[in-house]
Amino acid sequence: MGTRSAPAEVPFFQREVETLERGALRALQLERLRLLLAEVAAANRFYRHKWQAAGAGDVAGLRTLAELRRLPFTTKQELLADQEAHPPFGTVLTYPVERYTRLHMTSGTTGRPLRWLDTPESWEWWCRCWGFVYRAAGIGPADTVFFPFSFGPFIGFWAGFDGAVRLGALAIPGGGQDSALRLRTMREVGATVLVCTPSYALRLAQVAHEQGWDPATLPVRVTIHAGEPGASIPATKARIAQAWGARCVDHYGMTEVGAVGFECTAGGLHVNETEFVAEVLDPRTGEVADEGEGELVVTNLGRVGSPVIRYRTGDRVRLVTAPCPCGRTLARLDGGVLGRVDDMLVIRGVNVFPSAIEEIVRRHPEVDEFRLEVYRQDEMDQLRVLLEIDEGRHAPATADRIVAAVADGVRQTLGLRVDARAVPAGTLPRFELKARRVVRVAT
Repeated sequence: MGTRSAPAEVPFFQREVETLERGALRALQLERLRLLLAEVAAANRFYRHKWQAAGAGDVAGLRTLAELRRLPFTTKQELLADQEAHPPFGTVLTYPVERYTRLHMTSGTTGRPLRWLDTPESWEWWCRCWGFVYRAAGIGPADTVFFPFSFGPFIGFWAGFDGAVRLGALAIPGGGQDSALRLRTMREVGATVLVCTPSYALRLAQVAHEQGWDPATLPVRVTIHAGEPGASIPATKARIAQAWGARCVDHYGMTEVGAVGFECTAGGLHVNETEFVAEVLDPRTGEVADEGEGELVVTNLGRVGSPVIRYRTGDRVRLVTAPCPCGRTLARLDGGVLGRVDDMLVIRGVNVFPSAIEEIVRRHPEVDEFRLEVYRQDEMDQLRVLLEIDEGRHAPATADRIVAAVADGVRQTLGLRVDARAVPAGTLPRFELKARRVVRVAT
């Protein structure tokens, strides 16, 4: 089995811009934003009509970044409606369709998939953004990066794959393989980096153990995860790191937005402000700020062919701008993505985010998978937590102990009593892409 040695420490992709003083960074963003808005206003039908209707005036004449707030928000619902009205791609294209060479789609986990086109220039921008992700994780040309991903229309890790190629690393596609074959391929090629969702990293580790070997014996030294908030949930992060004997790294991105965030060696999930402008919308007051907790609003600066401007991501974050111990001055998402704004459950009057339940469940390595069932009783929503525990691998009393511990953890942490139950091994579904663990049931 061939292996590759770890590269020298390379925490920066472009040190001079990642460490800019905040004022200089904002000036750089403003300069790039003006260029973007001028081109979009001249040729992009979607935004030209949107801004005219809002009375935005000369959008390219912004004197400060704060003036960006005079432009209206953009929402996914608007983009979907635009594609319905102007199929198949809508009017959010800055150039004639002949200039576009790549089509990808959102995952469709929250409704009909959104189609998104990229020009060669925009795709290069995507790959450049992934360069920040890789370098911050200490990944370089000496690495072998494995992608256990279907490589279908969903954007997933397509850009990550091409970004690894441009970095000079050996990129291995894992499409068209089951979990066992993917693990075999990783062993044979000596993969040093694993790129997948947090859920699938845990699933691959479970399959390895079922085959009788420890995935930590592989040369994998870094795992990179996106698609779910799990890699920023401390218990999930620790579990992945322990399972693989590797550093677990979070990454944040969206099909329609781009590769927004990357994790540094100090553990902060940075917003790549060299390529994005980030704002926070307080859902209670409607106020917008440069930091604080609320819904993340993003403008990408380099995806001119199909941009999103003041895009409401639907992700709840805590944005901070204080300098990071890693030396970067880029803002950070403290705690990663805290959850989806529309994922919040109201259980008997208590606000519950699924990520908070996951943090409690993942503290118990005996739980292979879990599911949250929401059902109606006494005119109120109730919550049932199903815990998959393999009784063949654990003592008979283990399931009862873990069920009680999870129920007690939820009660102490969230002040909520839930119905926690153990279910047999193999009962709950597994996920290669975004996990869907919250379901509504009849009873």
